[in-house]
Amino acid sequence: MTNYREILRLKSMGFNNRQIADSSGATRQTVIAVLQRAAVCELSYQVAETLSDRELAKLLFQQGSGGKPAFMMPDYDWVHNELARPGVTLQLLWLEYCDKCISGGETPYQLTQFKKYYREYAAQTKATMHLSRKPGELMEVDWAGQNAAIIDDTTGEVIDAYVFVAVLPYSGYGYVEAFLNQAQPSWIAAHVNAYEYFGGVTRILVPDNLKTGVSKHTKSEIVLNRTYQELAEHYGTAVIPTRVRTPKDKATVEGTVGIISTYILAAIRNQKFFSLSELNAEIRERLHKFNHKPFQRKDGNRAILFADERRFLLPLPTRAYELSEWKKATVQYNYHILADGHYYSVPYEYIKHEVDVRLTRNVVEVFSSGSRICSHVRLYDRQSLYSTQDAHMPPNHQAYSQWNGDRFRSWAEKIGANTAVVVEALFAGCKVEQQGYRTCMSLLKLSEQYTPERLEAACGAALRYTPRPSYKAIQTILKSGRDKLPDETQAPAEASKYGFTRGSDYYKGGRG
Repeated sequence: MTNYREILRLKSMGFNNRQIADSSGATRQTVIAVLQRAAVCELSYQVAETLSDRELAKLLFQQGSGGKPAFMMPDYDWVHNELARPGVTLQLLWLEYCDKCISGGETPYQLTQFKKYYREYAAQTKATMHLSRKPGELMEVDWAGQNAAIIDDTTGEVIDAYVFVAVLPYSGYGYVEAFLNQAQPSWIAAHVNAYEYFGGVTRILVPDNLKTGVSKHTKSEIVLNRTYQELAEHYGTAVIPTRVRTPKDKATVEGTVGIISTYILAAIRNQKFFSLSELNAEIRERLHKFNHKPFQRKDGNRAILFADERRFLLPLPTRAYELSEWKKATVQYNYHILADGHYYSVPYEYIKHEVDVRLTRNVVEVFSSGSRICSHVRLYDRQSLYSTQDAHMPPNHQAYSQWNGDRFRSWAEKIGANTAVVVEALFAGCKVEQQGYRTCMSLLKLSEQYTPERLEAACGAALRYTPRPSYKAIQTILKSGRDKLPDETQAPAEASKYGFTRGSDYYKGGRG
């Protein structure tokens, strides 16, 4: 599904259509169509952010939008040959192409699309393209191919440390940090620390196609990892992964990885480190020297160029990104979801709906169709498994939401001793007391339907069969009227004294 909100977000940040298409995974035509519809609807990103995915799609494309126009594909053989002539540019050829389309009644592509298709044509003909670098535009990231190592001071075991590298291509200024693994928490922490080190954020983030960042990357679709996308939104940057098996797309970081591997990692290969912090302290010291090392073929160094580039970086947000975990859950019939071993309430209207759950260190948020429907303080105490908000309950449940176990016990004792024993048994069968509230309420409400005396008798009858009778069993006893029958476990007094005596009728054999 096209991420309309992401397209509008990137456009509000000033990205062009090609960059938006590369980052969002949509085609150029789709990006243009979405932006055109947003302009017609006078829809800004600030408004779109308040709408659910379904509402946003309906607003853009289900209110009188027409069919897609048919564009005329330029003759790129002609374009390529014309570009070889002196003074001819792509913009000039585009204007001529537009005039030709208008005269023939055809719809021309926009300039950005015209250039995009030419680049694809040039790539197919093995033509090379120069990639210009702008200050503050790109940050390229990757894991170094060479690992560092630390030694366990207890066992003497050598433990691999994986090295993260981030580079600003314009200045070549780098950031390096070692981690014990390449899992998502390490990957996200590395980005956060890199932004802090640079003191700002680039407009575009260029990773490799690691699963911790990119879930799917094909010619027609780019799907970012949910947490990685959230990181990009938090810092106001756009993620444009490199094309699969095309290291030239990320030549700066690939080259810097090799240089850093030699300058830093190879230089410390004979040193012994007994903790990750000790290793990173040495890396940080050598990184400072690396960034201030004079260039060989030109004046200055990376730090001097970075001083000019830094003023072009986007400002850091007021707080650093907090790692979150995304899960899917289905709202149960008791209007709760299960997340990390605890239960959190959701508005009862979403019962049986599948929702997205975002867990951070302190908060649990629940989303439906892209909109947040509730949030809870995250629970860690194993003695308190439920977090329930009264507003999420159906109206008939809110009537007794303020009840607690002591109130149910007090009510049961007023009805009778047998009822009190049954209520206690119902609570004993629950992992947490709150789970028994609904059953106890239903049980005690039977006293209003059948009278307290009958409920007490029914509880007594049920307890004679089992020490933990269920609500259903007691309800059945009341419906059938068995609570009105004499106690079958008690034999008549005469029988208990003389035993069981058969009458004369028994010996007649049924004869009258």
